[in-house]
Amino acid sequence: MMTNNWLSIIILTKDEALNLPFALESLQPLNADIFIVDSGSSDRTVEIAQQYGCYVCEHPFENQAKQLNWALENLPINTPWVMRLDADERITPELAKELKQVLPNAPQSISGYQVKRRVFFMGRWIRHGGYYPTWLLRIWRNGLATCEQRWMDEHIILAEGDTGNLKYDIIDENHKGLSFWTEKHNRYAEREVKDLLNQLESGNDLLLNNNKFVQATQRRWIKQNLYGKSPFFVRAFIYFLLRYVAGFGFLDGMEGLIFHFLQGFWYRFLVDAKIYEMKMNNLKTKGLESRVWGVEELKAHS
Repeated sequence: MMTNNWLSIIILTKDEALNLPFALESLQPLNADIFIVDSGSSDRTVEIAQQYGCYVCEHPFENQAKQLNWALENLPINTPWVMRLDADERITPELAKELKQVLPNAPQSISGYQVKRRVFFMGRWIRHGGYYPTWLLRIWRNGLATCEQRWMDEHIILAEGDTGNLKYDIIDENHKGLSFWTEKHNRYAEREVKDLLNQLESGNDLLLNNNKFVQATQRRWIKQNLYGKSPFFVRAFIYFLLRYVAGFGFLDGMEGLIFHFLQGFWYRFLVDAKIYEMKMNNLKTKGLESRVWGVEELKAHS
């Protein structure tokens, strides 16, 4: 493989035969070094990756953050720039051209670049409800970044340097269907509960403490300090209304209604329901529950 001297791309996979060809095909104009870290696929994922000339290795999966950090520490990456791409994402031709022009000539002060993510759901671009543009730090100088240790919503953290913004997009479009989407978000809800409880115990948030005012930092602050302190279950209703009505999510059509309802209400409600189930089953200590529910509520239910 090892085809250029400026960019390596890491893709984490498991059973991604339906998505991976779109990702790899979009990367062909870059002539980049592509590393596939697979965690036991039972479909044609590894075969497809090998057909595209990717460097393929296997490593047991625990969560996205640990898998990505393992890749950064163990893969033979020798290029000055590294990019992360999910298996259900692809880059636009315009972004491919931009990367080839920008990265070799980037100012030394820039250590990472953000790109805009354009989400497609049931074939439709979700443009409203605050969902576009979503800025993500996906390209960074080799050795100057790590992934924060979270179960969900993990972000790349730069050790030094400034962040630049690229003009063109990556496209997020999963081809596995609605049943897979809902099953995946059920698993996401479990992971988000772990993050919430870990955050309450540690009180530390690497992204918020990074002193870099990017969109991800702003959204994390809002989630923790506004949404996180709002009444359980009620906040899911409010969030959906803000996205669908105030954020003009209704302009995304029927596909948008399904997406904003499932992702903006059902998923958020499910997270609260799982926390409530934990509380009712006494799976967390009384002190931690009091921080989640409030001392008076805890007394009322004890």
